[in-house]
Amino acid sequence: MKEPVLEARGLHKSFKRKGVLRGLDLEVPEGAVMGLLGKNGAGKTTLIECLLGLVKPNEGEITLLGASPWDMDTATRQRIGYVPQTSSSFGWMRVGELVRYIGAFYASWNMDNVQRLLAWYELEEDAKVGTLSEGQRQRLAIVQAMGHDPDLLVLDEPVASLDPAARRNFLKELIEFNTRPGKTVLFSTHITSDLERSAAQVAILKEGRIAFNGGIDELKERICRLHIHAGRPLPTTLPAVRTLRYEKDGNTALAVTDGITEDDLAQLEQQLAARINLEYLSLEDIFVELNR
Repeated sequence: MKEPVLEARGLHKSFKRKGVLRGLDLEVPEGAVMGLLGKNGAGKTTLIECLLGLVKPNEGEITLLGASPWDMDTATRQRIGYVPQTSSSFGWMRVGELVRYIGAFYASWNMDNVQRLLAWYELEEDAKVGTLSEGQRQRLAIVQAMGHDPDLLVLDEPVASLDPAARRNFLKELIEFNTRPGKTVLFSTHITSDLERSAAQVAILKEGRIAFNGGIDELKERICRLHIHAGRPLPTTLPAVRTLRYEKDGNTALAVTDGITEDDLAQLEQQLAARINLEYLSLEDIFVELNR
């Protein structure tokens, strides 16, 4: 298994005594496209800012590209591209002037690729930055983050202000970026459909911790919904099955389980004298079940 590009252990972060991150652990392996999924207000932005060294956690350790984010040399820091949730730029500049100005700070700035991306996102070089719409400013922030060909691309809700066409263009660009050796992406979102299109892995943030970190296919295999029909009243709990939700009404019940196997299912049918239909869930349904 490849070494993690980004690793966090035991992160705690509070604001005015309100805990946001509570002993959080996270690993992002090299070459991954990982979506960070969580409800609004779950702490996704706080986590990203801690990981990048923009906010200091109260406790915990972080390793980013083999170094501490608070003790990182310039060469290592230039291997990172970052798109914040809210971008602010020099509004008096024109788009072309801005990208050339930003490029002066990076030895690996690729102006040919930047111009390709500007055209891809339909951004005119002579347009004033201050006149751009919120969605256009977000597209420009993405171009700026990718202009120096980073090894690690971190994006905080990058599609929140994009229209559907721009979102699809962005996701396509993200996948193409990741096909190149050594490129890793971490992006936060609450739009599950975007994760299913672009990410192979997902980390779910809940109550200040990572509730799941792994492949989306693995998650879909683990979390299932059971529709139970029995010939007699059902028990108040299901035996030997880990349930996230269990609602019964006499001889029928609905249960959401974590990690049930075929053998478990057969045994449960025998114990309950029931017919059980298993339903696999979409990522959106799983997210809703995990956050009930």
